[in-house]
Amino acid sequence: MDDLFRRDFDGPGLAGVDEVGRGPLAGDVVAAAVILDPGRPIAGLRDSKKLSAARREQLATEIRERALAWSVARATVAEIDQLNILQASLLAMHRAVQGLDPQPDYVLVDGNRLPRWDYASEPVVKGDDRVPAIAAASILAKVQRDGELLELERQYPGYGFAAHKGYPTASHLEALRSLGVTPVHRRTFGPVRALLERG
Repeated sequence: MDDLFRRDFDGPGLAGVDEVGRGPLAGDVVAAAVILDPGRPIAGLRDSKKLSAARREQLATEIRERALAWSVARATVAEIDQLNILQASLLAMHRAVQGLDPQPDYVLVDGNRLPRWDYASEPVVKGDDRVPAIAAASILAKVQRDGELLELERQYPGYGFAAHKGYPTASHLEALRSLGVTPVHRRTFGPVRALLERG
C-alpha cells in the first residue's frame, strides 16, 4: 500500500470506511468502518475483491480481534429504492462510522464522495488498496454481505444468490424471469423494474 498513507494517516484516531453491494440487483448495501491499532498490525490488508474468500474470512477475524474499533452497518433494500443507491451507500457508511466506539478524529472514505456529516474527513479514490484502515473496512463489509447472500440462497432457492451475490449475471436474470421478483430485489434497478412493469 501507499507509504504516504501509512505515514501520514494511520493512527488511533483514524477510521477507514468502505461499502459493498452497490451494483447487485438484490440485498442490502453494507458498509464497515475500522480504526486499526498501530500496536497490533495486520499483515495482508488489501482490497477485498483481490482476496480469496478464505483469506477474507481469515483477515476479518483478525480485524475484529485486533482493531481498536470496528462497526458494520447497512442501508436496506427499501432505503435503496427510496433514496437511490448512491445516497443509500453514503447512509450506510455514515451509520458505520456512528457505530464506532471510540469515535474517530479523522475519517478516510473509499471513493470520491463523502456522506453529509460533521466528521473531519476526505475521500480516497481506490482507497481500499491504498489505506490499510479502508482495506480492513472493505474486508469486513464484504464478508458480512457475502454471508447474508448465503442466507438469501437458503430463503430463496433457485436464484443462485450464493454464486452471484445478487449481481446481474445471466443466470440471475434468467432466474428472475422464470421465478419472479422477490422481496429482497431492488425494484428501482433496471432489470427488476422492467420485469415488474411487464407484470
